[in-house]
Amino acid sequence: MIKRLVSYLKPYQKRVWIACVALLVATQAKMMIPVIVAHFIDDHLRPRDVSVKVIWLYGIAVLLIQLIAVVMQYIHLVSFQSIAQWAVKQLRIDVFGKVQYLSQSFFDRTPIGTLVSRVTNDTENVNSLYVYVLSTYITGIITVITVYISLFMLDVQLATWTLALLPIIFIVIYWYRKLTANLYRISRSKLSEMNSKLNESIQGMNIIQALRQEKRFRKAFTTANNEHYHSTMINIKLAGLMLRPAMQLLCIFAIVIALNYFGFTSLSTSVKIGEVFGFINLLERIFEPIYKMMIQLSQVQNAVASAERVFDLLDQTNHSPQQLGHEQPNIKSGRIQFDNVTFSYDDKNTVLKDVSFAIEPGQTVALVGHTGSGKSSVINLLMRFYSPNQGAITIDSQPLVQFDERELRNKMGLVMQDPFLFTGDIYSNIRYHDDIITDQQVLEAAQLVQATPFINKMPHQFHELVGERGTSFSKGQRQLISFARTIAKNPKILILDEATASVDTETEESIQVALEKMRAGRTTIVIAHRLSTVQDADVILVLHRGEIVERGNHQELLKQQGLYHKMYCLQNHATLHHAT
Repeated sequence: MIKRLVSYLKPYQKRVWIACVALLVATQAKMMIPVIVAHFIDDHLRPRDVSVKVIWLYGIAVLLIQLIAVVMQYIHLVSFQSIAQWAVKQLRIDVFGKVQYLSQSFFDRTPIGTLVSRVTNDTENVNSLYVYVLSTYITGIITVITVYISLFMLDVQLATWTLALLPIIFIVIYWYRKLTANLYRISRSKLSEMNSKLNESIQGMNIIQALRQEKRFRKAFTTANNEHYHSTMINIKLAGLMLRPAMQLLCIFAIVIALNYFGFTSLSTSVKIGEVFGFINLLERIFEPIYKMMIQLSQVQNAVASAERVFDLLDQTNHSPQQLGHEQPNIKSGRIQFDNVTFSYDDKNTVLKDVSFAIEPGQTVALVGHTGSGKSSVINLLMRFYSPNQGAITIDSQPLVQFDERELRNKMGLVMQDPFLFTGDIYSNIRYHDDIITDQQVLEAAQLVQATPFINKMPHQFHELVGERGTSFSKGQRQLISFARTIAKNPKILILDEATASVDTETEESIQVALEKMRAGRTTIVIAHRLSTVQDADVILVLHRGEIVERGNHQELLKQQGLYHKMYCLQNHATLHHAT
């Protein structure tokens, strides 16, 4: 994982080296000040060999070195922060881009809140990882090295003795990291779970309140929140025990060793006061960066857990079905054929069993059946959202898997039962960033689906703003706009998945008139529960438990006295009863 994180820094290697050099100069400059002060005390102050020239010389030297340290520190801090922001910016782009090409089955089993948490919260934590590693850890390591260089400049023997502290410090860091690593994974997992529950509850708030499920959702959220709280509190307690107290104890221990060393040395020979001051001062500077490193270690552990989750998403291999082969077939006539197609979403429960049918160019074929019979699964396979487990699907006698994604999406128009609008305006939702579609085509598409009358009544007409998911429009209006968006592409194959279920009867009749004009030269597949909307279809396929049990036109199926006849009678009886 660290190797992959470092790979995002490769484009900025030059800036990294500049920052490291600036850090090295800044740290060494700051470490030189105690050494200079020590020499001033021992060489001038103690023997009383002080003059104005000497005072000015040492004062200017200290100020100059401090100025260099400040400038270099600014360069390295800004450089490290900039590098971290650039790297995480690219990581976010990669994660979001990866999500765009994952299969529908991945989204079927992954909560939306979890994905949002990975793309936003987790990548932001990775940014913290870069900042802490680049800034705090590199700074700490270089500081410790430069401090020891300065210590050896003052007293080689004592500096050698203090090296024994480093293994103890590393042991403390190792155990702290080991004890907190899993706790942070739990913490991040529970935070993601809370995001998921929050997203689900907000989206379904009307259902929650209607069914009075507020207490149950609050209880589920509270459970995840408590688990997150407990894992965080354990981390806080470990930090309180092993961070500053442990480092302060080691620091005092080091100072005691130094004082004892100088004390016993003074019994046999003279000891320089400046050297004592410089040594004690530098010893304290060793532990400050190490303490900061250990404080940030908790944040690094948190960020590492987030990085693991981000890379787990990047490593997903469950992509949308891709084109096989290098051929570039085109959809010309729009002939569709399913040949013994079997499909399961989870490889356990089969939703389509040996389904075979052919749709000739220009035909309108309706798929009807009870809920769960497999109608939408047929559409999902035809749109290549999923791949069949067995069998083959062809368009114009060419295997579906050989078509380029762009060709499929340009020549196949899909209108779903639940319309989805994007933030923008009506015009942008119909055109939807397709430069090939002209302004005139947008107007013609809206007029064809009978959307122009209600659009022209809007204050800004086609430039009327559309909020998130188009909630400011009625469901019927949203459906008409999404219908126009599909028609504007002038598709060769038109797929309507309960497309008229959200509009009133008068509007539906208008759309049916428009559909009559659109069907000329196009292959049309209609999924419908209301059989009255598909009576004029050329062929009606009746599905039951994943199998085609009946096929024919409306009159032929009524004569068979089968499932279609039963459904038709039930719907007509319900309609007559409602009218009565």
